Amino acid sequence: MDEKWVSTLFAALIAAVMSVSIVAAADTSSPQADPTAPPAANGEPSKPGDVPPPSVTIIGAKEAHAVLGRDVRSTTGENMGRIVDIIVDKGGTVRAAVIDFGGFLGVGSRKIVVDWNALHFVDVAKKGDSITLELTREQVKAAPEYSEDKPIVVLGATGKLQPLRFDP
Repeated sequence: MDEKWVSTLFAALIAAVMSVSIVAAADTSSPQADPTAPPAANGEPSKPGDVPPPSVTIIGAKEAHAVLGRDVRSTTGENMGRIVDIIVDKGGTVRAAVIDFGGFLGVGSRKIVVDWNALHFVDVAKKGDSITLELTREQVKAAPEYSEDKPIVVLGATGKLQPLRFDP
């Protein structure tokens, strides 16, 4: 990661925290402390409206990559389409990817859903690199089309012919 970029990001973060502190210090109203509120870090009761600062995580440019719009290829190199959306369950866990499959220049394509675990992210360091899918073109052709207003059929690479249920 470029050290100049990191130091610029860090300086911007410090400036943002300082400006929040200055605005908080400028507040002249004195709200009553809630005796049932948990104590602040200094042992005093926290005041209404006290919000802890956000956490900050810096991910290296070579450590994580965006996947929307990325090409997907089979293990034999066949073009399988592009990732156009990600499906998460009620808890926010990534379960599947929506792939715009087939067609030519966007005509005749359809969206299908594949299990997240059937995708492999080995060569995604560069924007032009593709993601590998453990399914053949014929398997994906047989998958039902994805529609937001219908139950989602997720195509997996495990070979099981029974659907997996995600609802409680």
